[in-house]
Amino acid sequence: MKITFYLEVVSSWCYWARPTWAELQRRYAGRAEFGWKIAKMRAEDWPLSRAQCEWFYRRSGMVRRSPFMLNSGWFEPFNPQRYAAASYVAEAGRDFGINDDRLWLALSDAADRDGLKVCQMDVAAEVGAKATGLDAAKLKARAESPEVAARIEASTREFYAHQIDQRPAFVITNAIGDKAVFSGLVHLEPLVATIEAMFEDEADYAAHRAHYGDPPKA
Repeated sequence: MKITFYLEVVSSWCYWARPTWAELQRRYAGRAEFGWKIAKMRAEDWPLSRAQCEWFYRRSGMVRRSPFMLNSGWFEPFNPQRYAAASYVAEAGRDFGINDDRLWLALSDAADRDGLKVCQMDVAAEVGAKATGLDAAKLKARAESPEVAARIEASTREFYAHQIDQRPAFVITNAIGDKAVFSGLVHLEPLVATIEAMFEDEADYAAHRAHYGDPPKA
């Protein structure tokens, strides 16, 4: 079983999906392979003003029944070259062996809870350095490298190839070739039900193979 989480680090709905992602990893540790990938947002996906951003935060916060409101302090007038800085820093961490969630989680907290200006590469790199112990200058340089940009472009194309456009997204595949795609969903229960069903299907195939072997070649 492989479970891939597509996200944009500053996205509020990706923030709200964090508990679900953490619980899936806890519940299926040792039974599934987990990985996150950046799916860069389009220009029209970003809020146009801080007031609009806060309206979205109030909506999502109410929907999630959150006891706190997310912080819009990170907001700056839109600049497509800067808005994804936090995601580039998170991706750059892979080149220093940071393949788990701690870097992107720290950047997500810095933006959505603390309101830090992580759309500025210097700020994002400092947050990342503090969370990981890496050198901020080296992390920033790597985040601005063409190699990191190419990886993010590739993972974003992969995201859209699933015929989806809402983040967070979860793509679940199993050993018998089944695939389930959830786009925009943050609830745990549908994901668990699907994963359990896919595990059952794998077990059924394994039982059939034990009794009948591989299919005839002709």
